[in-house]
Amino acid sequence: MAGLTTGGPNVDVSLLYEINGIARHAPDWFDRAVTLAGAHGILLTLVLLVLWCWRGARRQDDATAVETFTALVWAPLAAGLALLVNMPLREFVARPRPFRQHPSVQVLDPYLETGPGLAATDFSFVSGHATLAMALGVGLFVANRRAGFIGIGLALLEGFCRVYVGVQYPTDVIGGFALGTAVVLLLAPLAMALLTPPVRALARSPRTALLVRTGKGGLPRPVDLPQAPSPQADQRTHESGLAA
Repeated sequence: MAGLTTGGPNVDVSLLYEINGIARHAPDWFDRAVTLAGAHGILLTLVLLVLWCWRGARRQDDATAVETFTALVWAPLAAGLALLVNMPLREFVARPRPFRQHPSVQVLDPYLETGPGLAATDFSFVSGHATLAMALGVGLFVANRRAGFIGIGLALLEGFCRVYVGVQYPTDVIGGFALGTAVVLLLAPLAMALLTPPVRALARSPRTALLVRTGKGGLPRPVDLPQAPSPQADQRTHESGLAA
């Protein structure tokens, strides 16, 4: 499996050179921005997007909020599970990083090529960054359609950044997208069934009011005020007094 697109003319390598070649004509500030975004920035933005959806779910009605909270819990769990699945897959495929097989590939961050970072020591297929980003994006889509589209768009951008900086082949990224999506969607029915009861219990508990309290459940209970007697009741009371 180590020979997977490691050399020769093919679409994968051609796309690698096309995307990575943009860096040769781009300004330095753009290269630094893409490097930072691909390494940490986009993933951090996805995490913040999950937290934003969590905050918005607290204003929903009870039933909808519990479903949204459960999906938002599943999103990071699925991302972590996808990374665990990716670990033996990488060892099995054993595909070297593109800059190891193609010296003309420009690595924008020297630390990735010469330092003790993961890019210098582990294998390339499947992209862990793309897997994590797409799992979070699809998980967000399950919880909130609008936020999910934004999350999936960010995941696609993450894949572009990884190829741009020269540390992944395009098929590494596509494989990461497929793995992250598959883990989220295939296991979602079982995960939602298992996670819904504890999330519902947390939503009902006063000890977790600030965490998963819904808009309906978080409203104060109405105070029972004494009501004025109706005119018929006043008349019956007056007649009873005369009879006495």
